[in-house]
Amino acid sequence: MPEPHSPAISQPANGGVRVVLRGVRRRFATGVEAIAGLDLDLAAGSFVALLGPSGCGKSTLLRLVAGLDRADAGEVSVGDGTTRPSIAYVFQDPHLMPWRRNLDNVALPLELAGVPVAERHEKAREALRMVDLADAADRYPGELSGGMRMRASLARALVIRPRLLLLDEPFAALDELTRHRLDDQLRALWIELGMTVLFVTHAIGEAAYLAERAVVFSRRPARIVADRTLDLPRERSFSLRADPAFAREERALYEALVRGEAA
Repeated sequence: MPEPHSPAISQPANGGVRVVLRGVRRRFATGVEAIAGLDLDLAAGSFVALLGPSGCGKSTLLRLVAGLDRADAGEVSVGDGTTRPSIAYVFQDPHLMPWRRNLDNVALPLELAGVPVAERHEKAREALRMVDLADAADRYPGELSGGMRMRASLARALVIRPRLLLLDEPFAALDELTRHRLDDQLRALWIELGMTVLFVTHAIGEAAYLAERAVVFSRRPARIVADRTLDLPRERSFSLRADPAFAREERALYEALVRGEAA
């Protein structure tokens, strides 16, 4: 969920931010080395998918970028370094409070930041509208489908107008049709808001469809085995999935994953 103390939490989006990792290492107290000497430079406003074997360090990388964990060595830089930009984090589980209406779940980051009730409700309604849940503002999480709960979680992230959106397999538990619909919605929101998006997924087709760039990691500790700019149009629809160009990108990512497993 969004950082509760983001300084820009009630401000409109101002485009994405650059994210740079230099020589980043992370070893846990158990002795497990998740990331070893990682270098990565993500352009402001880019949509980047992270792929790799289970347990290779993708989620650890997101936590480092979010500031939820600290690297043992190296540098993680988000934005220009002068102020902490607004960052939102969407997990695989929506983590909605069952006793709160959708409106109040979505407004939670603004409530934690001390935004007045009327203002935070207005912004929460706008965020719900952006994910096509305007008519579900007064419903509770238990009254929603899995896809609707995930859209509410996405609205809660968007309510702060983040300049950096981090997503950790948010659609993994959903059926394929719902996933495709949410893929379209997420990409449309990225184009509209101009934020930087870092998206962890195990689904090759999802990575190819959503992202402008895909980074594929080896087994733990994570090392980059492929860093590919996807040769696909900016405007995408379901028909793209049947295009030979899409199949070529999927194949390239699959081959990179195979190399990553063997590394």
